Amino acid sequence: MTEFLFDFALFFLKALTIVGAIIAVVVTIISASRGDSSQHGLKVEKLNDKYRDMADSIRQAVMSKSEWSEYAKAEKKAIKKEAKATTESVQRVYVLNFKGDMRASAVESLREEISAVIAVATPQDEVVVCLENAGGVVHDHGLGASQLQRIKNQQIPLTVIVDKVAASGGYLMASVANRIVAAPFAIIGSIGVLAQLPNFSRFLEERGIDFEQITAGKYKRTLTMFGKNTDADREKTRQDLEEVHLLFKNAVTQHRPALDIESVATGEYWYGTRAKDLGLIDEVGSSDDYLMSRAGEARIYAISYKGKESFLHKLQGAFAAFAASIGLGPRLP
Repeated sequence: MTEFLFDFALFFLKALTIVGAIIAVVVTIISASRGDSSQHGLKVEKLNDKYRDMADSIRQAVMSKSEWSEYAKAEKKAIKKEAKATTESVQRVYVLNFKGDMRASAVESLREEISAVIAVATPQDEVVVCLENAGGVVHDHGLGASQLQRIKNQQIPLTVIVDKVAASGGYLMASVANRIVAAPFAIIGSIGVLAQLPNFSRFLEERGIDFEQITAGKYKRTLTMFGKNTDADREKTRQDLEEVHLLFKNAVTQHRPALDIESVATGEYWYGTRAKDLGLIDEVGSSDDYLMSRAGEARIYAISYKGKESFLHKLQGAFAAFAASIGLGPRLP
């Protein structure tokens, strides 16, 4: 009975891997076949106008005709006055949205958005990044953090706002900011590193299947899915993870030197209110409240970039995301 359960478990893992890969391919093919009729390139939207239009829709509904007429005239004058204000005298806030995945694939758009913004922004302006990222592959999220560092290198104030989650690789990116704002129940932290993978060596051995692996270099390959793993392999992988963890901690400490890094670099996460007490964030609040409060004193522009992605690139991304999701390689969980 035990042998049956063991064989069934191995079969289930194998089937899950194959089914997951098939689903990833099918989804990508369907997405590519439908095409994308939306406009590619850089898009700029003035959020002040958006907020004003939304509020005016309600005002017009609740005010009497005379009240609305009087208000509309006053607002028209205010808009003209605002338009005449010189560029130098008005602060601008550039808003970028980053929604992460295991491979931080949105970094490709983020780098274009940042390149456009730093070409025109000045130190009197501000860049706000609304970030939602639960972590993933180490080097991909490291690149995301490096892109945000480009903003600070230009002496432009950077604020990261987290409405839902900035964990692990997501927090690595958020920590670059001059100021971090998070909603009360946003998930913050998870400063740790993880590597996991299934091993099918016994399954293959019991069926008379040999797995051959030839390498040049003592540590070219340590843990493997199909060969036998040794204690030495596990120890080397553990050392590699400790090194990445140290780099992670050093990166966070560089940007938040007052943080007691050893007390929070345990892989745990906290909600926004507690994260503020620990020094992981600077302020509790949502992106809506923050941006609307800034709209009264600054011109706010939402910046987004969408590139044209080839079918092959989508297919590669689907396979890479699936591989990352089952734990092939170290990642920031």
